[in-house]
Amino acid sequence: MAALLPVISAGGGRAACAASFCRPRLAIALMQIRGRKSRGDPKAKSKAEHVRQPTPVDVEEMMVLSDRYEQYRFVFAALRREFRKDLIVKKRELSLGLRAEERAVQEAEEQRQLLEWNNAENERLRLIREERYRSEVLLKEKSKQQVASKIFELEVKKKEEREEIVRRLKEEVKNFITLENLDARIDAAIDNPKNFNFAVDKEGRIVKRTAVHLQEEVKKRDSAV
Repeated sequence: MAALLPVISAGGGRAACAASFCRPRLAIALMQIRGRKSRGDPKAKSKAEHVRQPTPVDVEEMMVLSDRYEQYRFVFAALRREFRKDLIVKKRELSLGLRAEERAVQEAEEQRQLLEWNNAENERLRLIREERYRSEVLLKEKSKQQVASKIFELEVKKKEEREEIVRRLKEEVKNFITLENLDARIDAAIDNPKNFNFAVDKEGRIVKRTAVHLQEEVKKRDSAV
C-alpha cells in the first residue's frame, strides 16, 4: 500500500483524497481480533475452582471391548504376516524372472483347457438341440396324424349320418301319395276305414266305449224298435 502512495500522489490535487481514502483501510487492517488465551493467562473466575470428574467407565463394557480389541490385534497381526509372506515370495519370484515365464505357460495352458471345455460344451449343447428338434418334429407329426385321423373319423361319421338320412327319406318316400299311386291309395283307404273318434285316458290307453258310443248304440237300438 505504501508503494502505491507515491503513484497516487503524483496526480497533483488527488493526493489528499488518496491519503484520506487509504486511512480507513489501514485502520481496518490493523484492528485487533480477540483470540484464545495464552498459556500464561490466569483462569476465569467461573473455572478457577473447577475440578474435572473422571468419565465413568462400565466394567462389563470395558472387558468386552478389551477382549474384542485383543482378537482384533491377533487377527490383523496374522493377516499382516500372511500378506508380508506373500509379498516377499512375489518379490523373490519377480526378481528371479521365473514367475513371468511360469505365468505365461500357465495362462496358455488355462486358455487351451478353456477352449477344449468350450468346444465340448458347444458339442453337448448341439446334440441336445438336435435331439430336442427331432422330438419336436416327431411330436408335431404325431399331433398332425392324430388331427388327421380325428378329421377322417368325423368325415366318415358325417357321411354315415347323411347316408342314414337319405335311406330313411327313401323309405318315407315309398309311403308318399303321388299322382301315380293316388287311385290305389284312395281304394286302400276305402277298403280299410279307420275311425279316429275315440278317447284316451290319462295313461294314454284308447277308451273305445265312451258316452258318444253309448248314445249311438241307444239311437241304433231305438231306431231298430
